[in-house]
Amino acid sequence: MAPPSFLHPRGLRTVALRALGGFIAVQATVIAILIAADALKRRSRVRRSRFPRPGIFEHTVGDTGTRIHTYGEDLYRDMLAAIDGAQRRILMETYLWKNDGVGRQFRDALNAAAKRGVEVYLIYDGFGNLVVPSSFYRFHPAVHVFRFPVVRPRLLLTPLRATGLTHRKLLVVDDETGFIGGYNIGSLYATQWRDTHVRLTGPAAFELGHSFTALWNHPWGPQPKLPHSHLAAWNSQLHAVNNVPANLVYPIRSVYLDAIHRARDHIYLTTAYFIPDQQILTALIEAAQRGVDVRVIVPENSNHVLADWLSRGFYSALLAEGITLLLYRHAMIHAKTATIDGQWSIVGTANIDRLSLSFNYESNLIVHDPDFAADMEEIFATDSANCLELSSQMWERRHPAAWFAETVLRPLRPFL
Repeated sequence: MAPPSFLHPRGLRTVALRALGGFIAVQATVIAILIAADALKRRSRVRRSRFPRPGIFEHTVGDTGTRIHTYGEDLYRDMLAAIDGAQRRILMETYLWKNDGVGRQFRDALNAAAKRGVEVYLIYDGFGNLVVPSSFYRFHPAVHVFRFPVVRPRLLLTPLRATGLTHRKLLVVDDETGFIGGYNIGSLYATQWRDTHVRLTGPAAFELGHSFTALWNHPWGPQPKLPHSHLAAWNSQLHAVNNVPANLVYPIRSVYLDAIHRARDHIYLTTAYFIPDQQILTALIEAAQRGVDVRVIVPENSNHVLADWLSRGFYSALLAEGITLLLYRHAMIHAKTATIDGQWSIVGTANIDRLSLSFNYESNLIVHDPDFAADMEEIFATDSANCLELSSQMWERRHPAAWFAETVLRPLRPFL
């Protein structure tokens, strides 16, 4: 007696393909429902900007001055003052650059600098700014502009090296003043979002200029090429790490793993999108198991609903190990920071997700300094006061539909 047709290899393949197609259809339906529900919530949600402002914090680390900015208006004022005071050269790189009042201020300041003879080099991401009209990007003829391409010709030959967006946010003026952090350029970020940026004044600004120059001077980058600045003195307390997909180099993830493995007392982590890979998840859990106080701040509701739901799929595992989950309320928290054991801190552009750690061009600043770490801990405490602390009991009481959505979306984690 012949076996049923669906048990033949061809039949099994057909069943598998239909099952896969059905699952993808379910995923698509869940995503559509989540996006629609989020859109309705946003229309009814009152826009708030009265979230706690941790303030501005200044110290000297080695021979470089540091200033931590936690509010967009303050940061933009500082950045524009640096651009207006530039005498020799400006290097600026950003991911999102909005066509609004703040965006025009930066564009006009760069044009004015070029007009008075300052060398201006500019990189902005093409994909991130697809919705911005090309008429916005009207620059003085002397401004050197590289619109980071959405599609690169090498994609067919070396796809791994030709992927990635430039998610970096850098500004370096006269090789003496540098800015790095999570802030994009736009009016929304000036008052509505909580983010963190650091200004460096002194020799360590070289770190950020080197990061910019290395990308500009890549073989497929624009002309003319930029000469590298020379660092006057070695300062191991401050250094930048850069993800460079074109070279298959992704050190930021390794830096996080190393720091988490070394933690003895506490880990305070803030990230806009928390979708860790298995190694980072395991490292955080192992830290908690050896008695480290692990606390993570994420948005209660971010600007990307799919990222929120993928992140929530990790909550049960984290809460079961005693890791403190803090949901930031009333505003989008976009900071990408961590501070560990009162000694080590990191501020930059990379989130704890696969896009940042294994796909995009990113830059993070590592700081080994107890005073800087103390400031980062104070900022974390202020942000924590604006959070809902999620308990295991609260999380287990979530609606069964939420559990279903998390389960259906789980296979998408490796892509975000």
